[in-house]
Amino acid sequence: MDKKRSSTSVRNVVAVGIGTAVFFVLMRFAAIPTPISNTTINLAEPWLSLIAAIFGPVVGFLVGFIGHTLNDATAGWGVWWTWVFADGVLGLLLGLVKSRLKLAEGALTSAKIVLFNFWQIISNVIAWFLIAPLGDIIVYRQPAAKVFLQGFWAGIGNIIGIAVIGTILLVAYSKTRTKNDSLKSEK
Repeated sequence: MDKKRSSTSVRNVVAVGIGTAVFFVLMRFAAIPTPISNTTINLAEPWLSLIAAIFGPVVGFLVGFIGHTLNDATAGWGVWWTWVFADGVLGLLLGLVKSRLKLAEGALTSAKIVLFNFWQIISNVIAWFLIAPLGDIIVYRQPAAKVFLQGFWAGIGNIIGIAVIGTILLVAYSKTRTKNDSLKSEK
C-alpha cells in the first residue's frame, strides 16, 4: 500500500470515529421534539452533511449508520434498524457530492452551495420519504399513514436543518482551507 493511500485510510478511520461520536452526542442531546410521536428534528444531520461532504460516501454512510445505531441502542427503545439504515443511506448520498464540491480546495462558490442544497433535498427525500417508511412497513409491519407522516416530518426537519446549519458549517469549513492559487512562488 502506498503512503498516500495509507494516510487516506487512517484519515477516514479517524473521521468515522470522531464523526460518529459527535453525531451520537448531537442526536442524543440536541434533538428537537416534533408533534409527531417518536420523531425529532435533530442537529446530527447537518453535522453528517459536513462530514459526508468532506470525506465522501463511505465515511458518510458509516457515521450515519453507526451513530444512529449507538443512539438507539442507548436510548432504551431498542435499535430501529430501518431508520438506522436510512441515516446511513443519507450519509452515503450526501457524500456523493464530495467530488463536485471540492471542499479541500477551499473554493465554496454560491453555485456549489446551491448544488449542495439541491442534492441534500434529493437525498433526504430518498432516505426519509421512501426508505425509512417503506422499511417500517415491510420490516416492522407499521401502519403506512403513521410511518409516512413520521418520515415526512423527519425529512422536512433535516432539509431545513441542513439548509441552514449544514450550509453554515460548509462555509465555515471552506474558509479554513487554503485555495489552490493562494500561494505564489517568488522569482
